[in-house]
Amino acid sequence: MSKRLFIYGLLITGTALLEHFAAILAFETRETQSMPRIRILIVCTGNSARSQMAEGFLKFFDPELEVYSAGTRPATRIHPKAVQVMQELGIDISKGSPKPVDRFVKQSFDYVITVCDDANKSCPPFTGKVKNRLHIGFIDPAKASGSEEEVLSVFRRVRDEIKNKFHEFYVKSIKNQKG
Repeated sequence: MSKRLFIYGLLITGTALLEHFAAILAFETRETQSMPRIRILIVCTGNSARSQMAEGFLKFFDPELEVYSAGTRPATRIHPKAVQVMQELGIDISKGSPKPVDRFVKQSFDYVITVCDDANKSCPPFTGKVKNRLHIGFIDPAKASGSEEEVLSVFRRVRDEIKNKFHEFYVKSIKNQKG
């Protein structure tokens, strides 16, 4: 008889714990749904390498961010070596596609970040509200020449620079803002 009461007590306790955790989860879900998502646009010239890699890293650092990338003169496709070097870190950017920055100028963003000098100079004015406009510049790995390994080495170096600079940006500007 006491064994049955013990099991019954465990069932009631387990049910109460499940209800308690469900209530916490529901509260946290409501809380995160009510908070506006941070919107970021990363702009480059071709939107085929640097901006795509930066977008991939920010989404990797924080899936709650709403991150886009675009180009002032978009290429026809993402550079295959950008896809390759990001895949080496387990980040898949192969589904992305270059987009024109004009598609975003009427939208509001918390951050618009240019990642090349040309885009920094030729980025169109935004009619949507932009809270912060930043420039975090990198060389264009697509202009690298040499052997296959030499070109890949440049892509990896730029990828690592983007990862480090955007992680620093994320920690200082976004993670601390989110609390």
